[in-house]
Order: sequence, then structure tokens, then C-alpha cells
Amino acid sequence: MAPNSSVAAPSGSRAQRRQDIIGTFAHALDCHRHGLLAEAQKGYRLVLKKRPDHFDTLHMLGVSEKQLGNHDAAMRWIKRALLVDPKSAAAHSNLGSLLMDLRRFEEATASCDMAIQLDPSFVDAHYNRGNALSSLGHFIDAITSFRNAVAINPQHVNAHNNCGNALHKTRQFAEAIACYDQAIALDPSYAAAYSNRGAALIELHRTDEAILDLDRALALVPGNAEAWANRGEALLRCHRHHEALASCDRALELNPKSELAWLGRARALIASRRMPEAKNACHEVLAIEPTSVKGLSLLGQCHAFQADTDYAIACLDKALSIDPECEDVLANRIFWLDFSAKADVACHQAARADWWRAIGSKEAQRAPLLHANDRDPDRKLVVGYISAEFKRRSAAYSYRPVFENCDKAQFEVVCYSNSPTSDAVTETFRQFADRWRDVSQWSDDQLVDCIQRDRIDILIDLSGHAEGNRLRVFARKPAPIQVTAWGHAAGTGLPTIDYLFSDPVAIPSEVRHHYAEKIYDLPCMIGIESPPENSRSGFPPISQNGFLTYGVFNRVSKFSDEAIAVWSNVLSADPASKLIVKDQMLDDDETRGLLLGRFQANGVDPDRISLRGTTVREAHLAAFSEVDICLDPFPHGGGVSTWEALQMGVPVVAKLGNSLTSRVSSAILSAIGLTDWVVTEDSKYFEIARHPTRTQLEALRRDLPSLIDRRCGPLSYTRAVEDAYREMWRRYCSA
Repeated sequence: MAPNSSVAAPSGSRAQRRQDIIGTFAHALDCHRHGLLAEAQKGYRLVLKKRPDHFDTLHMLGVSEKQLGNHDAAMRWIKRALLVDPKSAAAHSNLGSLLMDLRRFEEATASCDMAIQLDPSFVDAHYNRGNALSSLGHFIDAITSFRNAVAINPQHVNAHNNCGNALHKTRQFAEAIACYDQAIALDPSYAAAYSNRGAALIELHRTDEAILDLDRALALVPGNAEAWANRGEALLRCHRHHEALASCDRALELNPKSELAWLGRARALIASRRMPEAKNACHEVLAIEPTSVKGLSLLGQCHAFQADTDYAIACLDKALSIDPECEDVLANRIFWLDFSAKADVACHQAARADWWRAIGSKEAQRAPLLHANDRDPDRKLVVGYISAEFKRRSAAYSYRPVFENCDKAQFEVVCYSNSPTSDAVTETFRQFADRWRDVSQWSDDQLVDCIQRDRIDILIDLSGHAEGNRLRVFARKPAPIQVTAWGHAAGTGLPTIDYLFSDPVAIPSEVRHHYAEKIYDLPCMIGIESPPENSRSGFPPISQNGFLTYGVFNRVSKFSDEAIAVWSNVLSADPASKLIVKDQMLDDDETRGLLLGRFQANGVDPDRISLRGTTVREAHLAAFSEVDICLDPFPHGGGVSTWEALQMGVPVVAKLGNSLTSRVSSAILSAIGLTDWVVTEDSKYFEIARHPTRTQLEALRRDLPSLIDRRCGPLSYTRAVEDAYREMWRRYCSA
């Protein structure tokens, strides 16, 4: 806080005494301005010995105590000053600033209001009021106060910067960047403005620019912990996890209490599957701020990845009780409820409706978009696909056949890739697309504008609520017809998405009223591409080793206690049988230990279980040659993993549940005619898994690939999808 430079000379009863007081105060004030606070305070106290009611001295002594961190003393002196002159706008404003330091934000706002009432042109009062309102979360009012401050003094650098921060909180990122630009123009060495600008650019997906700004901030102030933490966040968005971790760790060296840095560290460690360290980072966040919504959310994720779904949901529910509109938490809750044994389809879709009310509906209320697409029902259609997984991910293998087998005479394909990374699989999608857009660093406005310029007729969401989705864009309905499919096809809750691809087993008619989208049935809700040639083994392993080998090639997070109990019973019934479990989370030693402990608690010797972690896809598929039967987890079953097993000639035992995610494997098995492998009771699951014949397994190993190709092969599946697109378009044209 700068000393008041417009202090009037005090008055006294005698000329000499008056001159002494004036001289002493002037010297003290000069020391104060030069940062010599001890010398200044000595002078102020000399004045008060001669004149105890000297307002300016009382006021400045309070200011100096505040600057020294002596808040109680500062409060006493400023309040004494206000007793002498209750109409001092400066004293009321400084009292507001002091109350801010004490986190008494409502009182601080009231003090600033009094200062403004006394002097509407008092710039610091508007600035301090903005800070107090920001701390209360009243960002719209704070923006008004900061704008009032810069209207009075356009050179007020801090007001420009803090106005940007308030705009950031209201998701007005472009406007926030304009404020930071003003601050930087006034002071090119203002490191905090570069750091804040970088944080806003991250939210606009412009991560490359963000990193440049953050590097500028750190070049100016290498010890800026917040800039290091923001840089970690930018690197996380680019999937540069190891670099992100290093940036967050540097921030923590500078400020061990940086909540942002601990959050970044937790996320980087989760991505690297270092779960014990990730949980420790979350606990550090909650030690700093027990009500940290993001800290609770990340802690929940750590436990969810290790199959403790109930604990995860409890963390997410606690986070939402603090901030019911936190988008990250709403999305995580949607995702992890799909894994819960306690949630059914109504619960799943209600969680998606919560996201719509808090987030999507606000996007939909923006200026309505007009669709000028030619309503010719038979013309060539332009189909756009938005995904963060046009790369080596399991989801991509489910929808790549639709691109590969596309009828280019009837459909033009435009891909909007929202991934910061690419690989060889990405290149295949590039080749299949007629137009390719890398939108990973595009704002929602940019993406919406591009979709409309591209004249997309049917826009397909391939992510659902999974990481990297652009559902805010779909909420604005940039295309006449919108569909969600394949990648995380469990429904979005968006009324602006017209259709959800599924099938009658995955979503039976009696529950379809729970979905925001209209269900459009395909031969199966998802398909998959054929495996590489010569990747299948000719015989089940029991033919050679004489015992059954079971496989669970699914996420560990899907392993409910109920499923592990059934699997353990299957293994216990045949002491010679083995189990192979494969998931990338098994790269983490703690997760491995927890999983083996769960089997051991059910009486299974851990030596009978082989745990496999991350491998390349070729090795992943090859591992099915070691498996006779795959055991589908429940209540959240497999999807692509089920198709992979079947494509490799390995049958899957699946339990039909009461939610979409618990019915996908059953839908796949039904689509190819293996309904005998679908059960509704644990006892039936046990019987089928325990008593297959060698002849039966050998026949399935031989016949499954051709059976799949006849009933649900990539080419026939693609034609069904394209028939769906044409039917949707005709309905639209006739509406």
C-alpha cells in the first residue's frame, strides 16, 4: 500500500510547535515513502507525543504497521484515525485493505463502500473493493469495481491485472487476456500478468502460446511459484507429463503451500500411474485447503483407478456439496458412477442432467446458431467427427472401420482432432478424412465457427464425458443433426444431441425415457476392426497344457468386490486353473498389491494370478493366445476388450446388469449369437466359466472370427451406420 501522497499539513495552537510537528511528520513521511519503516515510525510517534489526535500521523502509523504485518496494531491506529476524521476516504479504503489481509472480506467491502461514498473518485477504494469482492466469489461485481478503478486511472496496472483475474473466474477468457495485455503494455516487466495470461490461454486451449507467456514470466521472475505451477498445467494439457511434474515440483520448492502446484503434481502422477505419490499429493492439497474441490476430485480419482469406487463417489459428492457447478467434478462423477454397483441407468442419466443444468444449458442460451444446410434428402452429406482419440487408444479401434469403409460417393468426412499428440493411428484417420482439423488449441468459439463454415450436416461426438470432450460445443448445436457414439457411448444428457447409437440389448425400450437423446439402434452399439492377419492362435491353451486359463483384460477400476468373489470361486473350484489380468494400471506396484490382496482375501493364492501391465497393441492381442475364457467384470463390463477377445477366438462370460455399462458385453455377445454366454445370476456365471468342454473351446477358437464377420463385420456395420445417417437426414429434411 502506497502512503497517501496528498496529506494536508496539520494545524496547531502555536506557530513553533506547529512547525516542529510539520517538519517531523514530513521527515517521517519521506522515510515511509522510501521504505524506511522503522525510521518513519519513530517520527510518527514523536508527532503523536506532541499531538495525540494528529489524523495523518495516526493513519500513516497504521499503514506502516500493516506493511510490517502487525495487523492488530494497524487496526488500532487506523480506527483511532477514523475517530479523528470519520470522513477520510483514504482511511476507510486502507481499513478495507487491512480487513482483506485478515480475510474479513464482507467488512472490507463495507469499508471500501464507505470510502467510495465519501469520494467516488478515490481509485484505491474501487480497487480494494474489487479485491474484496473477488475473495467473496462475487466476480461480476468485482469486475465492475476494477473497471471503475481503471476508468479513473487508466495507468492502474494492478487493477487491469486483477480485472483479468475476475474475468477469468467467470470464464470470459478472451476479455481477461485483453486486461492482461493492458497491464503488460503499461509494465512489460509485470511477471504476474504474463503468468495470468498464460493461465487464461490454457483455458482457451492455446497451450503453446500459454507456455511462451509462462516462460516470459519466469524469465522476469525465476522464483515465481505460480508461474511454474501454471506452466505445469499447460504441459499437462499437452500430455507432457514428466515435464509437467518437473514444473510443479519447482513451484513447490519455491512455495510448499502452492495448492495449484500440488494439484498439478497429483494429476501428473496419476497420468504416470504412480498412485501412492498421487494420493499423497492430494492429501497435501487438502491439508492446505480442506475444502479444495479439485483436491477432493483428484483423490476420488486415485481411489477409483484402484477400484475403490464407493470412496471415489463420496469424494466427488463432497466436492459438489462445496461447488455444485464445478465442471471437472461433474464430469468425473458421471464417469465413475458408471463403475458403481449402487448406480442404475436412472442414476447415470441424472448425473448427466446435472452437467447439462450447470454447464451445458448456459452454453445453449448463447446466441442461437442458424443452419443454412441444403435440405435435399438425397444429396451427399458432410459428416463431422470430434474426438480426442484419433490415435492408439482402444476407442479408436471401435470406430476406425466406419472411416475406412466409408462410401465416399455418399459422405464427405471431416475430422476435428482434439488431441495434443498424434501417432501412426492418427495418420490413418488423416488418410480416411476428406478434411482434417487439429482443434486441440482452438477455443469453443473457433470450433463452432469452423463447423458452421464446413457446412457439417451431421456432427458426431466420439468422447461423451470422457477427457478431451467438446460437449460445450455440442451444447451450442453448430450442426443440424448431432449424434453421440462409440467412444463413451453411455449418453451425454444434452438435449442438443439428437441421437445416441445403441442397440436393444444395451438400452432396452423400458429405460429409454431416461436418456436425453433418441436411441438409434444399430446391429450392435459398438463394433471393432478386424485384428491383424495371423495374430490368432489356432487352439485354446487347454489343448496343450490340460488346464483352464482365464483372462480379465479390463481396467482394474471395473473390478467390483462381487466380481472378484465370483472369479475367486471359479478359481477355487479348479486348483489347476490360472488367471491372467492385464491392465495398464498394473504398472503401479501399489495397485498390483491391492488387487492380489483382494483375491487372497477370497482364498486364492496370488501365485496363480499373472499380472500384466502396459504393452503395445500387438503384444496385447497376442496375450489372448494364453487364455481359454475371458471373464467380464461387472457391474461395468467390457466393450472393446470383449470384441478383442472374441475376434481372437476367446469366448467371454458376461453378466447382464441394469445399466448401459453393465450390458455392453451382453449386447456384443447377443449380436453374434452367443447368448448362451450371457447370464443374469452369479451362480450361472460360475457354471459357464467352470464347465466348458475342450471341444467347445476349440470350435469357438476356430469359428468365432468368421461368425463375427458374417453378423457384425466392419463393412456391414459401416453400411448400417451410413443407413442411419441417411435416415436421420431424411427425417430432418421432412420436419
